[in-house]
Amino acid sequence: MRYLSATQPGLTQLSRNTSRATPSPHALLPMTIDLRIAAIAFLVASAGCKGAENARANTPPASTASGTTPAAATAPAAKTTGAPSATDPLVAHADSARIRGNPSAKVWMILASDFQCPYCKMWHDSSDLTIRREYIDNGKVRLAFVNFPINSHQNAIPAAEYAMCGAAQDKFWQVHDSLFAHQDTWAAVPDPGPALERITTSAGVEVNALRSCVSKHKMLPLIEADREKASRAGVRATPSFFIGSQLLEGVQPVANLRQALDAALAGSGAQK
Repeated sequence: MRYLSATQPGLTQLSRNTSRATPSPHALLPMTIDLRIAAIAFLVASAGCKGAENARANTPPASTASGTTPAAATAPAAKTTGAPSATDPLVAHADSARIRGNPSAKVWMILASDFQCPYCKMWHDSSDLTIRREYIDNGKVRLAFVNFPINSHQNAIPAAEYAMCGAAQDKFWQVHDSLFAHQDTWAAVPDPGPALERITTSAGVEVNALRSCVSKHKMLPLIEADREKASRAGVRATPSFFIGSQLLEGVQPVANLRQALDAALAGSGAQK
Protein backbone atom coordinates (compact mmCIF):
# COMPACT_ATOMS: atom_id res chain seq x y z
CA MET A 1 0.00 0.00 0.00
CA ARG A 2 1.09 3.55 -0.47
CA TYR A 3 -0.47 6.87 0.20
CA LEU A 4 2.33 8.90 -1.33
CA SER A 5 5.27 7.85 -3.42
CA ALA A 6 8.33 7.33 -1.27
CA THR A 7 11.28 5.10 -0.57
CA GLN A 8 11.71 5.10 3.20
CA PRO A 9 10.00 2.69 5.62
CA GLY A 10 6.64 3.46 7.16
CA LEU A 11 3.26 4.30 5.73
CA THR A 12 5.02 5.59 2.64
CA GLN A 13 5.75 2.05 1.43
CA LEU A 14 2.51 0.23 2.04
CA SER A 15 1.67 -0.26 -1.63
CA ARG A 16 4.37 -2.79 -2.24
CA ASN A 17 2.42 -5.83 -1.11
CA THR A 18 -1.05 -5.08 -2.43
CA SER A 19 -2.72 -6.92 -5.27
CA ARG A 20 -2.66 -5.56 -8.79
CA ALA A 21 -6.40 -4.97 -8.55
CA THR A 22 -5.89 -2.28 -5.90
CA PRO A 23 -6.57 1.08 -7.55
CA SER A 24 -4.26 4.06 -7.37
CA PRO A 25 -5.31 6.68 -4.81
CA HIS A 26 -5.11 9.23 -7.61
CA ALA A 27 -7.66 7.26 -9.65
CA LEU A 28 -10.04 6.36 -6.84
CA LEU A 29 -13.61 7.39 -7.53
CA PRO A 30 -16.01 8.61 -4.84
CA MET A 31 -17.57 5.80 -2.82
CA THR A 32 -21.28 5.02 -3.24
CA ILE A 33 -23.76 5.21 -0.36
CA ASP A 34 -24.88 1.91 1.07
CA LEU A 35 -28.59 2.25 1.87
CA ARG A 36 -28.63 -1.10 3.60
CA ILE A 37 -27.32 0.23 6.92
CA ALA A 38 -29.83 -0.28 9.70
CA ALA A 39 -31.59 2.93 10.66
CA ILE A 40 -30.24 3.13 14.19
CA ALA A 41 -26.70 2.42 13.08
CA PHE A 42 -27.04 5.10 10.44
CA LEU A 43 -28.12 7.66 13.01
CA VAL A 44 -25.15 6.86 15.24
CA ALA A 45 -22.70 6.84 12.37
CA SER A 46 -24.00 10.08 10.89
CA ALA A 47 -22.07 12.16 13.41
CA GLY A 48 -18.80 13.49 12.09
CA CYS A 49 -16.78 16.67 11.61
CA LYS A 50 -16.94 18.28 8.19
CA GLY A 51 -15.99 21.89 8.26
CA ALA A 52 -18.35 23.52 10.73
CA GLU A 53 -21.19 21.12 9.93
CA ASN A 54 -21.97 17.52 10.79
CA ALA A 55 -21.21 14.94 8.12
CA ARG A 56 -23.46 12.09 7.08
CA ALA A 57 -21.96 8.64 7.27
CA ASN A 58 -21.42 6.88 3.96
CA THR A 59 -20.82 3.16 4.15
CA PRO A 60 -20.09 1.61 0.74
CA PRO A 61 -20.92 -2.04 0.16
CA ALA A 62 -18.29 -4.55 1.23
CA SER A 63 -16.38 -6.27 -1.51
CA THR A 64 -16.10 -10.03 -1.37
CA ALA A 65 -13.39 -10.19 -3.97
CA SER A 66 -10.45 -9.11 -1.90
CA GLY A 67 -9.50 -8.30 1.66
CA THR A 68 -6.74 -5.93 0.72
CA THR A 69 -6.90 -2.31 1.76
CA PRO A 70 -7.79 0.06 -1.08
CA ALA A 71 -5.08 2.42 -2.20
CA ALA A 72 -7.11 5.29 -0.84
CA ALA A 73 -6.62 3.94 2.62
CA THR A 74 -3.08 3.13 2.08
CA ALA A 75 -1.63 5.99 3.63
CA PRO A 76 -0.22 9.17 4.63
CA ALA A 77 3.32 9.69 3.87
CA ALA A 78 6.25 11.50 5.23
CA LYS A 79 7.48 12.08 1.74
CA THR A 80 6.18 13.69 -1.38
CA THR A 81 8.04 15.05 -4.36
CA GLY A 82 9.45 18.44 -3.54
CA ALA A 83 8.30 18.45 0.08
CA PRO A 84 10.76 20.09 2.51
CA SER A 85 10.67 17.00 4.71
CA ALA A 86 11.33 14.53 1.89
CA THR A 87 14.74 13.48 3.23
CA ASP A 88 14.28 14.27 6.91
CA PRO A 89 14.87 11.11 8.99
CA LEU A 90 12.87 12.56 11.88
CA VAL A 91 9.79 12.84 9.71
CA ALA A 92 10.36 9.39 8.23
CA HIS A 93 10.54 7.94 11.74
CA ALA A 94 7.35 9.71 12.77
CA ASP A 95 5.65 8.37 9.66
CA SER A 96 6.45 4.79 10.72
CA ALA A 97 5.61 5.34 14.38
CA ARG A 98 1.91 5.97 13.74
CA ILE A 99 1.46 2.39 12.55
CA ARG A 100 0.21 -0.03 15.18
CA GLY A 101 -0.08 -3.81 15.07
CA ASN A 102 1.47 -6.92 13.55
CA PRO A 103 3.76 -6.17 10.57
CA SER A 104 2.63 -9.44 8.98
CA ALA A 105 -1.10 -8.65 9.16
CA LYS A 106 -2.79 -8.81 5.75
CA VAL A 107 -5.58 -6.36 6.59
CA TRP A 108 -5.26 -2.67 7.40
CA MET A 109 -7.55 -0.18 9.05
CA ILE A 110 -6.64 3.39 8.16
CA LEU A 111 -8.14 6.04 10.43
CA ALA A 112 -8.45 9.63 9.17
CA SER A 113 -8.96 11.85 12.17
CA ASP A 114 -8.82 15.38 13.59
CA PHE A 115 -7.69 15.78 17.21
CA GLN A 116 -10.05 18.74 17.75
CA CYS A 117 -13.10 17.05 16.25
CA PRO A 118 -15.62 16.22 19.01
CA TYR A 119 -16.89 13.26 16.99
CA CYS A 120 -13.38 11.84 16.72
CA LYS A 121 -13.17 12.06 20.50
CA MET A 122 -16.59 10.44 20.76
CA TRP A 123 -15.43 7.50 18.65
CA HIS A 124 -12.12 7.28 20.49
CA ASP A 125 -13.79 7.25 23.91
CA SER A 126 -16.51 4.76 22.97
CA SER A 127 -14.93 2.31 20.52
CA ASP A 128 -11.21 2.76 19.90
CA LEU A 129 -9.92 0.57 22.72
CA THR A 130 -12.38 -2.20 21.86
CA ILE A 131 -11.21 -2.34 18.24
CA ARG A 132 -7.57 -2.24 19.28
CA ARG A 133 -8.10 -5.09 21.73
CA GLU A 134 -10.14 -7.28 19.38
CA TYR A 135 -8.24 -6.71 16.13
CA ILE A 136 -5.04 -4.67 16.43
CA ASP A 137 -3.15 -5.69 19.56
CA ASN A 138 -3.80 -9.39 18.95
CA GLY A 139 -2.11 -9.26 15.55
CA LYS A 140 -5.10 -9.65 13.20
CA VAL A 141 -5.10 -6.14 11.70
CA ARG A 142 -2.70 -3.22 11.36
CA LEU A 143 -3.86 0.28 12.26
CA ALA A 144 -2.50 3.50 10.80
CA PHE A 145 -3.43 7.09 11.57
CA VAL A 146 -3.92 9.77 8.90
CA ASN A 147 -4.09 13.43 9.87
CA PHE A 148 -7.16 15.20 8.49
CA PRO A 149 -7.39 18.53 10.38
CA ILE A 150 -10.63 20.36 9.60
CA ASN A 151 -10.10 23.96 8.48
CA SER A 152 -12.61 25.36 10.95
CA HIS A 153 -10.77 23.77 13.89
CA GLN A 154 -8.15 26.40 14.66
CA ASN A 155 -6.09 24.18 16.99
CA ALA A 156 -6.28 20.95 15.00
CA ILE A 157 -3.01 21.48 13.13
CA PRO A 158 -1.03 22.46 16.26
CA ALA A 159 -2.36 19.35 17.98
CA ALA A 160 -1.36 17.22 15.00
CA GLU A 161 2.13 18.76 15.08
CA TYR A 162 2.55 17.82 18.74
CA ALA A 163 1.27 14.30 18.07
CA MET A 164 3.62 13.76 15.13
CA CYS A 165 6.57 15.27 17.01
CA GLY A 166 5.69 12.77 19.73
CA ALA A 167 5.73 10.07 17.05
CA ALA A 168 9.33 11.03 16.29
CA GLN A 169 10.07 9.82 19.84
CA ASP A 170 7.92 6.66 19.46
CA LYS A 171 5.12 8.14 21.58
CA PHE A 172 2.46 8.77 18.96
CA TRP A 173 -0.26 6.55 20.41
CA GLN A 174 0.34 7.76 23.96
CA VAL A 175 0.02 11.38 22.80
CA HIS A 176 -2.95 10.48 20.57
CA ASP A 177 -4.86 9.08 23.55
CA SER A 178 -3.93 11.98 25.83
CA LEU A 179 -4.97 14.64 23.32
CA PHE A 180 -8.45 13.15 23.12
CA ALA A 181 -8.63 12.57 26.87
CA HIS A 182 -7.87 16.25 27.54
CA GLN A 183 -9.44 17.80 24.44
CA ASP A 184 -11.46 20.26 26.52
CA THR A 185 -8.29 21.83 27.93
CA TRP A 186 -6.82 22.93 24.59
CA ALA A 187 -9.43 22.82 21.81
CA ALA A 188 -10.99 26.24 22.38
CA VAL A 189 -8.11 28.27 23.82
CA PRO A 190 -6.47 31.08 21.79
CA ASP A 191 -2.96 29.75 22.48
CA PRO A 192 -3.00 25.94 22.80
CA GLY A 193 0.79 25.57 22.94
CA PRO A 194 1.28 25.37 26.73
CA ALA A 195 -1.55 22.86 27.17
CA LEU A 196 -0.41 20.78 24.18
CA GLU A 197 3.17 20.72 25.47
CA ARG A 198 2.01 19.69 28.92
CA ILE A 199 -0.13 16.88 27.51
CA THR A 200 2.62 15.66 25.19
CA THR A 201 5.40 15.66 27.78
CA SER A 202 3.09 13.95 30.28
CA ALA A 203 2.84 11.14 27.71
CA GLY A 204 6.60 10.63 27.95
CA VAL A 205 7.96 12.91 25.21
CA GLU A 206 11.26 14.67 25.96
CA VAL A 207 10.59 18.38 26.10
CA ASN A 208 13.68 19.88 24.42
CA ALA A 209 13.44 17.69 21.32
CA LEU A 210 9.69 18.33 21.26
CA ARG A 211 10.13 22.10 21.35
CA SER A 212 12.69 21.96 18.54
CA CYS A 213 10.41 19.83 16.41
CA VAL A 214 7.33 21.99 16.97
CA SER A 215 9.06 25.36 16.64
CA LYS A 216 10.55 24.34 13.28
CA HIS A 217 7.21 22.90 12.10
CA LYS A 218 9.04 19.74 11.13
CA MET A 219 5.86 17.71 10.76
CA LEU A 220 3.71 20.26 8.97
CA PRO A 221 4.50 19.03 5.41
CA LEU A 222 3.58 15.48 6.48
CA ILE A 223 0.30 16.67 8.01
CA GLU A 224 -0.58 18.70 4.93
CA ALA A 225 0.28 15.77 2.66
CA ASP A 226 -1.96 13.55 4.77
CA ARG A 227 -4.90 15.89 4.40
CA GLU A 228 -4.42 16.41 0.68
CA LYS A 229 -4.11 12.73 -0.16
CA ALA A 230 -6.93 11.68 2.14
CA SER A 231 -9.16 14.25 0.47
CA ARG A 232 -8.27 12.90 -2.95
CA ALA A 233 -9.04 9.41 -1.70
CA GLY A 234 -12.58 10.42 -0.79
CA VAL A 235 -12.37 11.54 2.83
CA ARG A 236 -14.83 14.35 3.51
CA ALA A 237 -15.37 14.10 7.25
CA THR A 238 -13.77 12.85 10.43
CA PRO A 239 -13.54 10.26 11.68
CA SER A 240 -13.28 8.16 8.49
CA PHE A 241 -12.15 4.55 8.22
CA PHE A 242 -10.69 2.63 5.31
CA ILE A 243 -11.09 -1.12 5.83
CA GLY A 244 -10.59 -3.60 3.02
CA SER A 245 -12.53 -2.13 0.10
CA GLN A 246 -14.73 0.12 2.22
CA LEU A 247 -14.68 3.77 3.26
CA LEU A 248 -16.87 4.42 6.30
CA GLU A 249 -17.52 7.94 7.57
CA GLY A 250 -18.66 9.15 10.95
CA VAL A 251 -18.81 7.72 14.45
CA GLN A 252 -19.12 4.08 13.46
CA PRO A 253 -20.53 1.68 16.03
CA VAL A 254 -18.24 -1.17 16.98
CA ALA A 255 -20.63 -3.60 15.26
CA ASN A 256 -20.15 -1.84 11.88
CA LEU A 257 -16.39 -1.95 12.20
CA ARG A 258 -16.41 -5.59 13.28
CA GLN A 259 -18.46 -6.45 10.20
CA ALA A 260 -16.08 -4.62 7.87
CA LEU A 261 -12.96 -6.01 9.55
CA ASP A 262 -14.27 -9.58 9.57
CA ALA A 263 -15.17 -9.30 5.89
CA ALA A 264 -11.71 -7.97 5.04
CA LEU A 265 -10.05 -10.75 7.06
CA ALA A 266 -12.17 -13.39 5.34
CA GLY A 267 -11.35 -11.94 1.94
CA SER A 268 -7.64 -11.89 2.67
CA GLY A 269 -7.60 -15.52 3.80
CA ALA A 270 -6.54 -14.52 7.28
CA GLN A 271 -8.10 -16.33 10.22
CA LYS A 272 -10.65 -14.24 12.14
